[in-house]
Amino acid sequence: MTKRTAAKYKIDRRMGENIWGRAKSPVNRREYGPGVHGQRRKQKLSDFGTQLRAKQKLKGYYGDLTEKQFRRIYSEAERVKGDTGENLIGLLERRLDAVVYRAKFVPTVFAARQFVNHGHVTVNGKKVNIPSYRVKEGDVIEVREKSKQMALVMEAMASNERDFADYLHVDTSKLTCEFVRTPGLSDVPYPVMMEPNLVVEFYAKN
Repeated sequence: MTKRTAAKYKIDRRMGENIWGRAKSPVNRREYGPGVHGQRRKQKLSDFGTQLRAKQKLKGYYGDLTEKQFRRIYSEAERVKGDTGENLIGLLERRLDAVVYRAKFVPTVFAARQFVNHGHVTVNGKKVNIPSYRVKEGDVIEVREKSKQMALVMEAMASNERDFADYLHVDTSKLTCEFVRTPGLSDVPYPVMMEPNLVVEFYAKN
């Protein structure tokens, strides 16, 4: 897990947006940034600042990945044929922890990373405990039998806070999920606007 797992809402406040769409986000109560200077008037961001914020928001959304992890994924997206921004989203959504989160097996992407790490998930019947494991189209992800009654899982499945992504086929009775297809930006149910094109611009200039 990242060091920010316990303070994930600091990311929301730093961005000034409720990036996971959670009802408990402090941004729902106050939109200014953290710290004693948070209520100062916001300065207009430069092009660099806008691009950096887009990168930090996308990186933060997926559990606040390290810069090294995120840069590696970006580099791969750049090598794949097609639009780099769309490729980046597709690669991020193929992470096992992202799929577990999208399938609503757990309430947060941070919990998804820990859930996978602790061996509660199988892919095609085999236990996988690597959150960054990349699923393929047709893979079936399942909560292990002994983990299906965990309070965390039951709470997440009962929540109306998020909808299922349409590129997954989720069986809520069996707690299984088939990864049907790799999504593009318009397919992903982000609560806030993500701008991978600005991330591409950021890395192109830096």
